[in-house]
Amino acid sequence: MEIVAYGVLADEQPLLQEAFDRAFTGRHELRCLGLFLNRDTAPTAAGHEVVLSSVNDTLDAEVLRSLAAGGTRMIAQRATGYNNINLTAAEESGLTVARVSSYSPYSVAEFAWTLALAVNRRIVRAAHRTREFDFRLDGLMGRDLRGRTAGVVGTGKIGAAFAWIAHGFGMRLLGWDVAENSDCQALGMEYVERERLFAESDLVSLHVPLLPQTHHLVDARMLRLMKDDAILVNSSRGGLVDTDALLQALRAGRLSGVGLDVYEEEAGVFFLDKSLEVMTDERLARLMTFNNVLVTSHQAYFTRDAVGQIAETTVINIADHLAGRTGDNTLTRSRADTQA
Repeated sequence: MEIVAYGVLADEQPLLQEAFDRAFTGRHELRCLGLFLNRDTAPTAAGHEVVLSSVNDTLDAEVLRSLAAGGTRMIAQRATGYNNINLTAAEESGLTVARVSSYSPYSVAEFAWTLALAVNRRIVRAAHRTREFDFRLDGLMGRDLRGRTAGVVGTGKIGAAFAWIAHGFGMRLLGWDVAENSDCQALGMEYVERERLFAESDLVSLHVPLLPQTHHLVDARMLRLMKDDAILVNSSRGGLVDTDALLQALRAGRLSGVGLDVYEEEAGVFFLDKSLEVMTDERLARLMTFNNVLVTSHQAYFTRDAVGQIAETTVINIADHLAGRTGDNTLTRSRADTQA
């Protein structure tokens, strides 16, 4: 049987292929495509029982119905988040959907700190200057982090890893989550109301999933509560931040730095080369004009360790589906699996 994977990145493909070969030893073939799965490309999946999706694929009701009509019975999402998949429509179409519920939390936590340190110490501006042999320090002054306050929004595995690094810097820790993490409390974290966290933190880092209740969690009100010289980092999901409100705050000269690895309208832009095109997304283009904003292309998870774990879990999810099993990663079950 041939299994098709969409949105496969060049550095990801060998790791995915290695995991696939180890699991299936020639019994199934893997076809890797760079194109993303959406309404235009869904017909290419016809005849494939199993489809591997990426976080930037668009799996709405129309796409899911098209996949089911073409013979697809299982979608294996190569990511933890699945806000790009209409699960209700998947269930109605009789599709099994599985995800990767966890992988190296250090990949994202370490990258979130990379963004925080880069904007704090003006690393990108400094690098651009020195490449042109401009060695002035004007405008490059940052701040010590020791003794300052880090606000961790979401203290699951990734948030806890971020907090551990903050503790190593000697920072005071504030946390906000629906459930308190004892590992974070052991580091001295104090759980507080969201408003207090945003008001008192010198650095706020987001590590919650995108759900209806967390959409635009960082809105105009939260941004007004933040210190004028605070740093905001988002390495989770773009929809957590109200981009219009963020732009308004930046235009007002507020916030010392903003590090964004995600953007709420990133689908169709991130992971693609847009360098020869006109950027029609005016909000993203505007973000790029601020010298205290650093935007990266959803790469926080992109380490050999994390991508390898994602690949291994994905093939386990496929094997479970083919054997008629479900596991902790299963989000919906196909009718065929239910009847097995």
